Amino acid sequence: MTRARRKIRIGLVTSNKMTKTIVVRVVRLVRHPQYNRVIKQVNSFKAHDETNSASIGDWVKIMETRPISKDKRWRLVEILKRASTAPPVPGEEPAEAAPPAPKQAKQTAEPSQVAG
Repeated sequence: MTRARRKIRIGLVTSNKMTKTIVVRVVRLVRHPQYNRVIKQVNSFKAHDETNSASIGDWVKIMETRPISKDKRWRLVEILKRASTAPPVPGEEPAEAAPPAPKQAKQTAEPSQVAG
């Protein structure tokens, strides 16, 4: 007997205040059946984060799994993109920053050189 393919969603972490649990907001675009306009539909999922590594603002991939608690039926697969204020992922090497561009001195006119 083969197991069915598990659903995978990509979304934004909106809360990590619970222990080993994150809330992920998934936005998808659907066409309205009557008005034929594209509209946004938003769903929030509670996902299991074993290492508490995801933080608010991170883009994450979650996968459907067996029920873990009353509301949790998803688990964190990977962190796709970190929020700018988030700490680095353990075991992942930090992204190398580009060397800063040399600063150019601004040329300002002296008061004696300005025609008045």
